[in-house]
Amino acid sequence: MNERALKEQICEMGRRLYQRGYVSANDGNISVRLNDREILCTPTMISKGFMRPEDICKVDYEGNQLAGTRKRTSEIFLHLAVYKHRPDVMAVVHSHPPHATAFAVAHEPIPKCILPEVEVFIGEVPIAPYETPGGQPFANTIVPYLSRTNTILLANHGTVTFGPDLEKAYWNTEIIDSYCKILILARQLGRVNYITEEKTRELLTLKQRLGYDDPRLHCDGCPVCGPGLVIQQTGDFVPEPYAFRRDVGASCGACAGNGAPPSSTHDSDFTPSDLEALVQRITDEIYRQLTSPSGP
Repeated sequence: MNERALKEQICEMGRRLYQRGYVSANDGNISVRLNDREILCTPTMISKGFMRPEDICKVDYEGNQLAGTRKRTSEIFLHLAVYKHRPDVMAVVHSHPPHATAFAVAHEPIPKCILPEVEVFIGEVPIAPYETPGGQPFANTIVPYLSRTNTILLANHGTVTFGPDLEKAYWNTEIIDSYCKILILARQLGRVNYITEEKTRELLTLKQRLGYDDPRLHCDGCPVCGPGLVIQQTGDFVPEPYAFRRDVGASCGACAGNGAPPSSTHDSDFTPSDLEALVQRITDEIYRQLTSPSGP
């Protein structure tokens, strides 16, 4: 694409982000690598749903603005960190998709071995530690994860996704938010079923044939459904699962033998009779307090 066409595509992706509710007000930012000297990016303080091509800025690899009537995004260093460490990446999208951002706020690791599309197109999704947005320290938080993923959660903030072109970078945002929504809905139903290690390896083979890389493809003997390889090898910030612990309301051939949910003492495994007994105890105690001569 020529530069004008890329600016128009940035505006189109901004509209998609806004219409899908992945950004609000002037949230988020988008960039595209032009060449080894210049990058196009969205300006600061503008709704991504109502941008025009002439609003788009141009910067160099140090973040200096080269062109544009508006000031470039204050979070350009986040994008530059991706481009400097991933020469194959041509576009970056940073936004706040609500379901994925909920996982980032909860510091809940994204579970693997559940949905085939996520295994093939995304894979492991690390959570980068929180840092005040804007500036180089913020950008540095994602650097340890860049070589082995295309989607990163930013703790207490949002997501950053990237790819070989702008549409694929945007698709990763759609995929991760849709996946997180499905996870939340399934958890509300009470049980999450996992794909076995064997079937997940079949998906990784398919992923490799499609030209996608995955750190699990380069680790002989590593459990593909185990702790994240990307997460384990990067610093001190290693969030632990809470809502999606594999021993809570989960089942799979690899972790439960016969496919039945594993035994657990967590409150999520209460039976209906347990819940009924608890409600009755609370009701009895409230009635006792109300009828006591001394009052509640």
